[in-house]
Amino acid sequence: MRARFAASVLVVALVGFGTAGCAFITPQATTKIIEASDGVNGDLGAVAVRNATLISEDGELASLLVSFVNTSDSTQQVLVQYEDGATGERVNQKVSAAGNGAITSFGAEGGEQILLENVSAPGSLFPVYFQYGDEEGKQIMVPVLNTSLPEYSGLAPTPSPTPTVIITPTAVPVPTPAATPEPEPTTTPAE
Repeated sequence: MRARFAASVLVVALVGFGTAGCAFITPQATTKIIEASDGVNGDLGAVAVRNATLISEDGELASLLVSFVNTSDSTQQVLVQYEDGATGERVNQKVSAAGNGAITSFGAEGGEQILLENVSAPGSLFPVYFQYGDEEGKQIMVPVLNTSLPEYSGLAPTPSPTPTVIITPTAVPVPTPAATPEPEPTTTPAE
């Protein structure tokens, strides 16, 4: 009887551990941070990069849609660096991020834009390097999106129009010869 009781307790314990013990071998989903938007995040000391996204129609010109959260006491100059896809040269741009926990955003409709040239086509990831002051920078793989989603319509940059020179012919005045006065007969005294 004791053996039967011990066996049933052991079976109950094994079933209990078998069904509840799955957390020992399965990672918890709540410990993994998932970006809740289309953009990506990164931390650079006191300045946080939030929801970085590139908006472009063709990959030739893109607007960086990003917010910087600066928890330091002063305004920071944030370096945005990328490699131009056509020339292979590094392009540097500096933007100001206000301090004291302020959120400084770029790329919103009607707001200041950070424009990048010759990036990857929409649907890909493009490396952008962020850094400020003496802090170590961070390269973030930023998604390139187009304006097919309604929330991004109107955010793609438009290239500045190339001035068109229109030459209009104008009449050039041609000088007409002035009439020469006819000599008047003069009378000479007879000798």
